[in-house]
Amino acid sequence: MIKRTLFPLLLLASSLASAAELTEMEIRWLKAGAGVLNYAKQELRLPIDITVQPQARANDVPLALGYDNGRCKLVLSMRGNPTAEDILDKVPAAQRALMIEAMVAHEIGHCWRYAQGTWHALPAGFEERRAQIAAEDQLRDTRREEGYADLVALAWIHQQHPQQYASVAAWMRSVREPSPAVGTHSTLTWLQLAPTGAAFSPELAIVEQAAQVWRQGLLQER
Repeated sequence: MIKRTLFPLLLLASSLASAAELTEMEIRWLKAGAGVLNYAKQELRLPIDITVQPQARANDVPLALGYDNGRCKLVLSMRGNPTAEDILDKVPAAQRALMIEAMVAHEIGHCWRYAQGTWHALPAGFEERRAQIAAEDQLRDTRREEGYADLVALAWIHQQHPQQYASVAAWMRSVREPSPAVGTHSTLTWLQLAPTGAAFSPELAIVEQAAQVWRQGLLQER
């Protein structure tokens, strides 16, 4: 088993930059996502640990989220990962922190679903559809979760960086477009429902803003 080092969210407040254990890339990514992580902890009351892998494994993505013993684990797999920042290759340097922030918000969307006990579950009113889904159709379940998480990311960007919304939304669509039509990350059904921030209701928490648009996408599946 690979040993993992856990960093409490306290690091994200003021002492992150002085954490000698972290690499320059890890610090950059965590600083970029600090605002949304603090929001998740303080406003959404989500239980989140930061996990840094001392050595990335083959095919590890740089940022992922797991759930264990009632806590979300935001996992950074950047050490020894030559492709860790490939996803940002076409992003202007001045906007990379913004895109990382959107990626962290995406993972917070996953955390919310796990913490609410609704992972791979449909909202009220869709249960009759659930009975028709075969056990092997985990791919569609996962694609729905990715769609919801993408919408959380966009709702966060609209709330915090409304003037940058168009840039982030366009980047997210470009990242998702190469996915096969049946892939787990083929979320264009949902991204197309939020071409502008007007798709979201700012009076709600970002997780609820995303849920409203997400349900519209589920209706299109019927």
